[in-house]
Amino acid sequence: MPLTMNREVFITAAVTGSGGSQDRSPHVPRSPEQIANAAIDAARAGAAIVHCHVREPDTGKPSRRLELYRELTERVRESEVDVVLNLTAGMGGDIVFGSPESPFPVNPDATDMIGAAERVQHVAECLPEICTLDCGTMNFAEADYVMTNTPGMLEAMGRMMTALGVKPEIEAFDTGHLWHAKTLVDQGVLDSPALVQLCMGVPWGAPNDLNTFMAMVNNVPSDWTWSAFSLGRDQMPYAAAAVLAGGNVRVGLEDNLWLEKGVLATNAQLVERAANVVTNMGARVIGPAEVREKLGLVKRDPKF
Repeated sequence: MPLTMNREVFITAAVTGSGGSQDRSPHVPRSPEQIANAAIDAARAGAAIVHCHVREPDTGKPSRRLELYRELTERVRESEVDVVLNLTAGMGGDIVFGSPESPFPVNPDATDMIGAAERVQHVAECLPEICTLDCGTMNFAEADYVMTNTPGMLEAMGRMMTALGVKPEIEAFDTGHLWHAKTLVDQGVLDSPALVQLCMGVPWGAPNDLNTFMAMVNNVPSDWTWSAFSLGRDQMPYAAAAVLAGGNVRVGLEDNLWLEKGVLATNAQLVERAANVVTNMGARVIGPAEVREKLGLVKRDPKF
């Protein structure tokens, strides 16, 4: 099918993530203050949305602690910089099995599996404008780690997010995840039109070749809004591909640590480069106010 380029593009900055990147670059933020500052700098550079995880400040390991989310949210909202806040709700769905011959009991130190209400608790308390909903279960990079999001779990979390007035950003790592997302909309669990992030090149989801990418794009309903990203050196090429195919852009240190070979990036530098890609293609980078209008979001009071 012919491509329709997006001429009004928003950029999401995924500023820290939950992967083991904290010791690979000094620019990966750890504390709520560092994460908030990275988000604010990314917004100044042109990001309309900041997608945030939290980490343990001392170690940089991924965390679900409510007080860290509260501090992060307060710092972002109390700054003079306007930006749409998107908090992850993907934590708490990790199962790490034992060896292939003895999968049970699961690894208690690495497994982090909790109930739907607990996974959404920080969303209910902080009320970001957007939160993520990983719309499927998949093998995730390491040999015995499974990212777990059962149909029942997704329905429960989706209903909670909808009731809270927080817009889910559907994280789709493969075409089946989009199939499930459309079913959740048909069932009234999620509102339509929905918001989707196409996650390319994450082992072992959709590979980041363009044929698979276009299969993902063609499975997104025409009235939904979508963005896309890929990892590492493919981050900027996929920014261009997303705009060309009618979508929006995500960049940031969650997905790529490098500005170029041998040069570690900051989040703001990645956003600046993505903004240059967008404008050099003849499109316009839109800001948070226009994103709120486009997605039907309500800006929260700084004290929420």
